[in-house]
Amino acid sequence: MSSLLTNSTAMTALQTLRSVSQNLSTTQNRISTGQRVATASDNAAYWSIATSMRADNAALSAVSDSLGLSAATVDTQYTALTTVLGDKDSGLTKLQSLLVEAKTAGIDRLKIQADITQIQQQMKGTANAATFNGVNWLSATATTPATFNLVTSFSRVTGSPPSIGTITVTTANYSLYTASAGGILDTVSGGASVDTLSIGALTDSAVDQTKLDGFIAQVTTAIGSVASAAADLGAIKNRISTNTNFVKSLMDSVDRGIGQLVDADMNAESTRLAALQVQQQLGVQALSIANNSSQSILSLFR
Repeated sequence: MSSLLTNSTAMTALQTLRSVSQNLSTTQNRISTGQRVATASDNAAYWSIATSMRADNAALSAVSDSLGLSAATVDTQYTALTTVLGDKDSGLTKLQSLLVEAKTAGIDRLKIQADITQIQQQMKGTANAATFNGVNWLSATATTPATFNLVTSFSRVTGSPPSIGTITVTTANYSLYTASAGGILDTVSGGASVDTLSIGALTDSAVDQTKLDGFIAQVTTAIGSVASAAADLGAIKNRISTNTNFVKSLMDSVDRGIGQLVDADMNAESTRLAALQVQQQLGVQALSIANNSSQSILSLFR
């Protein structure tokens, strides 16, 4: 039945064209943003998950920055400790050999003391210089915190508060010098510390030889303590390095996960765009034909 009041064909064509235009707009938005879920209205569940994961990734980025700062701090302290430990030509190792040499009968201990003094000054200078971002564990002052927390990780489980992983560093384990003279090198034992021992006035007497033995034992103990501190920092360095690589890999994994949830498949979208453009053109043509069908009714009244 032909009707002047209701053009069912045109209404169907218009509804189809409206649907095609809506799908075309959605596809164009996906192509322009590169995302199939750009807002909560696209897919509330996926958008919520992606938003939370992006927040987690921002926290992981902060952890990565913190690990870099921690690595630099630990490396500075480690380098200074190994320098203080020294070798046959410097540091505690050289100091020990000089004290052993001073046991020789008739040797000029004043000249040996000149070398010892230089080593003592060099070790103290090294400890004072081991500062990064205002942090120095080797030469502690009255205001140096007893512990430092190095941030290493971030994790969040649904329904639980976020968890921040840290490495706690106890300053006293690495302090060579302290404000209260309680460090590895300035702790007084037998009337002197490694930092203040002096052999210039010693002679070949049995008493002085015993004193020299005490100094040698004191330096040997200090070598063991410094070596232990350096080994501990070396282990922390390795842990920080491992965590740094893990955090970076984890951030990449989170990015890939977010992409799987919200990124548009550009190959599929480009194919869909071409199909929708053809459908739109056909829809316009179908609507035009439907609108012109009523014109044929006029011919009946001519």
